[in-house]
Amino acid sequence: MHLNPYIVLGSAVVGLLVGLTGAGGGALMTPMLILLFGIKPSSAISSDLVAAVLMRPVGAAVHLYKGTVNLRLVGWMVAGSVPMAFFGSFLLRELGNTAAAEQKVEILLGAALLVGAAAMVLRYVLDRRSGRRRIGTIQHVQVRPLPTIAIGMIGGLIVGLTSVGSGSLMIVLMLFLYPLLSAGQLVGTDLTQAVPLTAAAAQGALVFGHVEFGVTASIVLGSVPAVLIGSFLSSRAPDRYIRPIITFVIFASGLKYVGVATYPLGWTMGGILVAGAAYWLARTKPWRTDRELRPERIPASMITKTSQSAETAKSS
Repeated sequence: MHLNPYIVLGSAVVGLLVGLTGAGGGALMTPMLILLFGIKPSSAISSDLVAAVLMRPVGAAVHLYKGTVNLRLVGWMVAGSVPMAFFGSFLLRELGNTAAAEQKVEILLGAALLVGAAAMVLRYVLDRRSGRRRIGTIQHVQVRPLPTIAIGMIGGLIVGLTSVGSGSLMIVLMLFLYPLLSAGQLVGTDLTQAVPLTAAAAQGALVFGHVEFGVTASIVLGSVPAVLIGSFLSSRAPDRYIRPIITFVIFASGLKYVGVATYPLGWTMGGILVAGAAYWLARTKPWRTDRELRPERIPASMITKTSQSAETAKSS
């Protein structure tokens, strides 16, 4: 079993993002293994799932301690996700290990990533249009069992097939279902429900998949300490900055997997960066001076003359 220091370093970055936001695990880890290190998609998915069995409980334990987990919500999600995750691993094996099958897996992975990125953008737009603040408490949310089970089933199937879904898709769907809850309040619940979900998918990967234990050990070594640090920092995480970065990476990976060539991909993502920068400049207008941002100060002499004039008018 050979440890890859570069996979350890990359896994640490991904683990930190998982602990901070509850998203980005499989959506970033699996593309990193395939695109940067040349690992076959089926092996990357299986190895990532097995490593996540050790990574997810670390973040979940921190949030359980902090009281940011709704266990009833976790229970209903697990009821749908665990069976479908195992079934998804079985389907992954049925697709085979040929070049054509690997391409099918890549397309499935790309589609899952694109849906997740689009859902994150849509959620942001809807929140701004509605003007509603997400101020509900996770402990007092009214659980809706059937839709929650359905979300678990969808996420579980995608997790079993691609290792993507728990953070990248399921938390987005939960934010639509429970619109008053902030993303931060759902991080703990999502990380906790991901523990049995990932365990089921990993069991399926061990039975049906192609696990490379050297890759798994490298992921664990880098990600577990980083998840612990990120989970402790999650209450202060600048969510408005981190989620756009994750969305950007997920979207780029999705385009790559569905067959977009390197140069068009580069121009597309560069255009998105330019458009995003232009939008930020238009909103914040950082070139404005302090005089433009603050009301002008009135000299003390003018205030004195004004008050004297007012007193004279009253006496007359």
